[in-house]
Amino acid sequence: MRRPSSTPKEVGATPGVARLVALRVRRRTAIWVGVVICVALLIGVMVPSLLLGRSAQSPAATHPIPYLGVYERNGAVSYTDVAAFTSATGVQPDILMYYSAWLEPFNTRFALAAATHGAAPLVQINPIDVSLAAISAGKYDSYLSSYADAVRSYRNPVILGFGHEMNGYWYSWGYRHTTPAVFVAAWRHIVTLFRELGARNVIWLWTVNIVATSGGIRYPGPWWPGDKYVNWVGIDGYYYNSSLTFDPLFGPTIAAVRNLTREPILIAETAAPAASQPAKIQDLFAGIRLYGLLGFVWFDAVDKQDWRLRSPAAIHALRLGATGHFGPGAMSRGLRLTGRAGNRPDHCRPSPTVKNCVSPRERYQ
Repeated sequence: MRRPSSTPKEVGATPGVARLVALRVRRRTAIWVGVVICVALLIGVMVPSLLLGRSAQSPAATHPIPYLGVYERNGAVSYTDVAAFTSATGVQPDILMYYSAWLEPFNTRFALAAATHGAAPLVQINPIDVSLAAISAGKYDSYLSSYADAVRSYRNPVILGFGHEMNGYWYSWGYRHTTPAVFVAAWRHIVTLFRELGARNVIWLWTVNIVATSGGIRYPGPWWPGDKYVNWVGIDGYYYNSSLTFDPLFGPTIAAVRNLTREPILIAETAAPAASQPAKIQDLFAGIRLYGLLGFVWFDAVDKQDWRLRSPAAIHALRLGATGHFGPGAMSRGLRLTGRAGNRPDHCRPSPTVKNCVSPRERYQ
């Protein structure tokens, strides 16, 4: 039995044919060797370049934070404290927050001061000891209409919240005090009235507290008014102890929110104790970039403890993290209030607790 062979002589070929076939084999071999060499050279040039390009890109440069806000206790009365914050940190916030009592009119003076510095006001209206059923029944429509008229006349964007942290038990409109159905009816009534009166420059911010069921802070689903009535979702949470990091602190609540909506998320209230501020500020920026959130509002005040940024190390951490910040005026540069968030962006990496997230670029712009 003849053994298979690749040489022409062994299969009975003539000498001329054998030389021709051998020549073709050598040519093909030379071509393949050349291709392999070219590919190797190409890989040798491209791979180091790509690695070098990746290593040269800092997280701050590739994933900027659109909005960086601050709350100063006297900020609604005077811009002095906000100016001092900017002077100390070198960061010009573009969201300025204040809390408003029920029946208190819209603070146009504060809003104009914010706009002058390229920022937008964030107003959390607190209906303390007010019947939310009476609100939805129209009892307070005169007050709400006056407020809506003032906001509409202001013309610039206003971030407006109502009854924040309703999934906690410490406010009269929250868990154990007012049913979720009554809260939702009041929220929808307010939003509908504002829109009917032409106050379309409002970003409706629905704000929950971080979930902690063992501490009586519920999952926020029952209080959700629906996408039609919300533009942004706010989450409030603090680094109360040094062991907390972004993912276990905010991750479960972000996941709960993502089960309800794809609307953009803002960390609407946060801070850390003085001793841990440098590390926690770095962690905060990293977490916001990882999850693709809008940004955060720092609670720069004394309340239960001193949350203010005062140490050089904390201020340095804020400056470093804000390197990729879009900068003051992000709110006023053509922000539109219509549309919906799209698909998960390429840069937004799912965490162990969140499978989808929303890009800063998918906000209302």
